[in-house]
Amino acid sequence: MSEAHPFDRAIALTPDREGLWRGATSAAYANMAGPFGGIVAAQLLNAVMLDQRRLADPIALTVNFCGAISDGAFEISTRLVRGGKNTQHWSVELAQNGATAATASVVCGVRRPTWTHLPTPAPKAPHAKDVPVAQAGPRPGWTNRYDMRFVEGDLAPFPRADGVIRSARSLVWLQDNPARPLDFPALAALSDTFFVRIMHVRGTFQPMATVSMTTYFHVGGDELARIGAAPLLGDVDGDVFHDCFADQTCALWSADGRLVANGVQATWFKE
Repeated sequence: MSEAHPFDRAIALTPDREGLWRGATSAAYANMAGPFGGIVAAQLLNAVMLDQRRLADPIALTVNFCGAISDGAFEISTRLVRGGKNTQHWSVELAQNGATAATASVVCGVRRPTWTHLPTPAPKAPHAKDVPVAQAGPRPGWTNRYDMRFVEGDLAPFPRADGVIRSARSLVWLQDNPARPLDFPALAALSDTFFVRIMHVRGTFQPMATVSMTTYFHVGGDELARIGAAPLLGDVDGDVFHDCFADQTCALWSADGRLVANGVQATWFKE
């Protein structure tokens, strides 16, 4: 039997009773302080994915990072707030040592064949195989878990002391490393793989973190299965950097130009 993918080991949860799951942080997805936020989002979403009461695929995920998460065990509770034939609304909480560290809301919805209109084209970019892999550097461990190929807006060189304000936009091919077929937890994590935009804009290093992130899923499970382990094209930008907080918007596209997911973040930074 082949060894489980690091991502699958990281998001693995053990059921305790209905609505309660136990998990642990993963060294493979460590960030500068605590775990990579994307893996936390994936763990929270996975609790809903594993819940037998879930009736459909997720269409929206919002994660609020309430406090530091230490290395070690945690528990996740899932509460079905309300459900019907078409949608379900879930409240999810990650607790550690008796304190809430992260909360999430998840909306699941039944997708049925209907009229489709996709007016926004994907950004133009060379094929992933024609773009070099980003050079390794003194970056947190979780970055080793992703193949990143920047079309534009690479972080390098970092840090910078030139005082130049650069664009917040990056265009980058993203893929799990090693490659892994996409599912919703992996897609949730991918939506957080973009470095905090102030790093690109100023090129400086200061305390920073994601406060809240929302990801919208625009495909069903069958469509994700057809994409398989292929890379996605990520387009990320920021519009506002003001009084310790900034925004960050992203979109993830399949190689054939299908918008798979998009989202927004509120990030915090300190001088």
